[in-house]
Amino acid sequence: MPDSLVLTRPDDWHLHLRDGPALATVVPHSARQFARAIVMPNLVPPVTTTQAALAYRDRILAAVPDGLSFDPLMTLYLTDNTDPAEISTAMASGHVPACKLYPAGATTNSDRGVTDIANVSDVLAEMEKQGMVLCVHGEVTDAAVDVFDREARFIDAVLIPLLRDFPSLRVVFEHVTTADAVQFVSAASSRVAATITPQHLMYNRNALFTGGLRPHHYCLPVLKRETHRTALVDAATGGDRRFFLGTDSAPHARYAKEADCGCAGCYSGYHALELYAAVFDAAGALAALEGFASHHGADFYGLARNTDTVTLERAGHVVPAAFAYGDDELVPLCAGETLGWRLRTH
Repeated sequence: MPDSLVLTRPDDWHLHLRDGPALATVVPHSARQFARAIVMPNLVPPVTTTQAALAYRDRILAAVPDGLSFDPLMTLYLTDNTDPAEISTAMASGHVPACKLYPAGATTNSDRGVTDIANVSDVLAEMEKQGMVLCVHGEVTDAAVDVFDREARFIDAVLIPLLRDFPSLRVVFEHVTTADAVQFVSAASSRVAATITPQHLMYNRNALFTGGLRPHHYCLPVLKRETHRTALVDAATGGDRRFFLGTDSAPHARYAKEADCGCAGCYSGYHALELYAAVFDAAGALAALEGFASHHGADFYGLARNTDTVTLERAGHVVPAAFAYGDDELVPLCAGETLGWRLRTH
């Protein structure tokens, strides 16, 4: 087994950075690993215009430490009232390559999301024309649908009709969690891709309840059965170019996670690459990590692959128990645990 692994510097194709004081903690964590990231727009208020996206980008760049390079690729938050003309403005900026579809109420800060896909048909048509990527939170929000079935139902109820109606639209099915989604993307055309998070590769739904209720393992889409986790590992490590790295790293203050109604989201921005390395190592597929982490996403978005590299070392690495986060703390995934891989810092 190799003692070190040199990879083309990877990108994170699904990242939450929040705003304000939080940036000082989370931006340096992502910038030490990743060259670029697709930054989610679900702030309060959400990022719905190019002007707001570019202003947010400037705030992110101001938090990048000296000596590190990091390119935030911004997204627009789709609402029922999004103006199709905003798509041209976004594409012309050179910094906003995608829009994000949140079904209203599906996850954190999604209350202003799309209530019916038909309400954004003109926007989707313009995105298809402009070559803009649609990033999708793939769950239905019907209260009658079991929370563990919402992703599979989304495929039939929303995604299949959407791809039929917009045959040239490029779509990223984000943070897939089920064998159903893996099968769908694997059988789809090259205009459909998917991101996979570290937590969904590492854990099944038992992790939510091991030794008691584990709020820092709670995310949306929620963790699924072991059969789904193994399907995700097979997809990530199998070399299929339609699957690539997207952490969905989602920071929340400790008080917001350890609460009577805790927020959904796992924070992996500090150590995501090391988490992925552990998964690929356990699967005997370290040779496939570079494609998944560094090549497939750039290729799908039509961007040049990065030319610099990062090095992972096979060495014990204890994950910090918490980080300062404004007036509170931010607890990372695997807090206090020892990982088998460590990112070498120069």
